[in-house]
Amino acid sequence: MVYGYIRVSTREQNADRQLLALRDAAIPGQNIFTDKQSGKDFNRPCYRQLVKKLKPGDLLYIKSIDRLGRNYEEIQRQWRVLTKEKGVDIVVLDMPLLDTRRGKDLVGTFLSDIVLQVLSFVAENERTNIRQRQAEGIAAAQARGVRFGRPPRPLPDSYHSAYRRWKAGAITGTEAAKECGMALSTFRYRAETYEQSALPK
Repeated sequence: MVYGYIRVSTREQNADRQLLALRDAAIPGQNIFTDKQSGKDFNRPCYRQLVKKLKPGDLLYIKSIDRLGRNYEEIQRQWRVLTKEKGVDIVVLDMPLLDTRRGKDLVGTFLSDIVLQVLSFVAENERTNIRQRQAEGIAAAQARGVRFGRPPRPLPDSYHSAYRRWKAGAITGTEAAKECGMALSTFRYRAETYEQSALPK
């Protein structure tokens, strides 16, 4: 049997390029498995389902090695599981040297192993670079005043009065929070931002 595997990191990413490449390889649609999940590990539902189906002599196509994963050691381990333990051949479409149907002699195996190690390293290194760029982008956006996450709910109409009386010592924080329909921790957190923005200075 011939199978194909597709992976994109998020649900928003488009898998069409990989799908077209696998269809060009004449892989039946029902034999193509797609995960929309990070490549940091192999704990992916469709990949696990695919591995269970694979039998000795089957052929697995992937578009590129980073579609298999982005963790150097895990890519190496999964490659061994598929080719040695399951007896499956793998074709990496973007890298003709990674076609286990060819070069099964010692030299061919040696060259394939080197190419696999290099590409696995590149895949993990790119994942590290992506995370670094994301972190730098978030830090730069925060420095510009961009806020992430859901905006806070508007304060209830009773907040100003409850806050004033709580600050004056007329009521406890618990009483003020209850009056505003909030947890005490939420009331105190909102009080900090309220002091900075709502009260006259």
